[in-house]
Amino acid sequence: MSDAVRSLSVPQRLSYAMGHFLNDLCASMWFTYLLVFYHSVLGFQNTYAGVLLLVGQIADGICTPLIGYESDQAPGCGNYGKRKTWHLVGTLSVVLSFAFIFNQCLGCDSLTPQWASMIYFIPFIIIFQFGWAATQISHLSLIPELVTCEHAKVELTAYRYAFTVTANITVYALAYLLFHMQAGEDDEVLGREDISIFRNLSLIVLGIGAVFSLVFHLGTSEKRPGAEEETGGEEGSSGRKRLEEEEEEGERRPLLPRHKTPSSSLSLQWKCWLKQPSFYQVAVLYMCTRLIVNLSQAYISMYLINTLGLPKKFIATIPLVMYLSGFLSSFIMKPVSKLIGKSLTYFMGLLLIMAFSYWVLLDDSMGQRVYGAAVLLGAGSATILVISLSMTAELIADQTQSGAFVYGAMSFTDKVANGLAVMAIQAMHPCHTVLCCPACVWFYHYIMVMVTGGVAVFAALALCSLLIWPIRIRPRGPSVVCDDASRIN
Repeated sequence: MSDAVRSLSVPQRLSYAMGHFLNDLCASMWFTYLLVFYHSVLGFQNTYAGVLLLVGQIADGICTPLIGYESDQAPGCGNYGKRKTWHLVGTLSVVLSFAFIFNQCLGCDSLTPQWASMIYFIPFIIIFQFGWAATQISHLSLIPELVTCEHAKVELTAYRYAFTVTANITVYALAYLLFHMQAGEDDEVLGREDISIFRNLSLIVLGIGAVFSLVFHLGTSEKRPGAEEETGGEEGSSGRKRLEEEEEEGERRPLLPRHKTPSSSLSLQWKCWLKQPSFYQVAVLYMCTRLIVNLSQAYISMYLINTLGLPKKFIATIPLVMYLSGFLSSFIMKPVSKLIGKSLTYFMGLLLIMAFSYWVLLDDSMGQRVYGAAVLLGAGSATILVISLSMTAELIADQTQSGAFVYGAMSFTDKVANGLAVMAIQAMHPCHTVLCCPACVWFYHYIMVMVTGGVAVFAALALCSLLIWPIRIRPRGPSVVCDDASRIN
């Protein structure tokens, strides 16, 4: 069993990657269309739309480390692995709540106050974010448990991101078809007549995602504690060693130098991670990465409609181009990172994003040229996201017993930072009406510049710290060792 788990076949890799497809579909709608739906379709004020997104991000940020801790501690449901148990709980929560978010308030009419409608949506958003966090953390935590080789982790992360891009392509293609079928030739402005489009899109997304989640649960086997001792013994241990030697022999050089430390064979408690400098370095880099990806995704629709004055079908076609370019770039991620290293690969992604930012800054009447800029943003976003996730997996290494806490902490910084950033942007919005006033034309222009090029500068600084102090677990005395380390090992 150990050998099979440590060396995944192509069908097993595909099965694993399918496990986050539902989350990716819902996240694509959440970040791309939430502000557009509540502001331009339902007619919410900018601050109310921002509050809903902030509530969701804070709920996700709080749930994520708690779920990460519980996922590390809980044994799982019967013979079902602990990661897959939490994944199942999260999937059910998402399916039961998401359709209510992209629909009008049940029982509400034109006389219902906006604050009352906002309160109606909050419980569904909280349940959705709990489920999303449970699915995300459990799925990410499986990576260092399924494979041990650094390049295999990058490859599995690339598979995962390829499905993420596929999910986004699916959402935008469906959105384009729904807009094309329902909107008339002269109907180019979003309004309440588009509620049915977003409702139908959310229902289709849930149906497709549920099928992919089922394939994940049927096709992915999680290693259970004690399974190796029961079935492997010395024969399983020697087989695992031979497999790992073969994996290492096939690699020409490591992505980053691996430092052997006395603590490499010891188990770390969750609180021991808080004493590791690399933990904070990777957390800042991951936070900057998510700020670039999520904020550009959230405001690209506003930029297209209000700044460039393009028809509403562009809020489906431009994100589609972005993720097609990201999908293509994900296939070359492993050979490039293997050739030049993860840090330089990440920096190449930042260069693409900065090029997009300068293009937007200098070309204030972009028009159809926005397709070219979208290619840069999509390829750059895909690159930095895959590499930041693989760096997190490298940080965890063999400390899989607390891996969910690490992913949870990374995601916590991401969610809270994104929520606060969106709320700040919405509070600074110069218009207080549903329709865009002349001031918002330049507002979204500079917002797109700042959330890409501005944040990329901070990401570059975080990357420099990793070049100076590479990722590794540094021994900090006896307190690093878990009290029950000997029992675990």
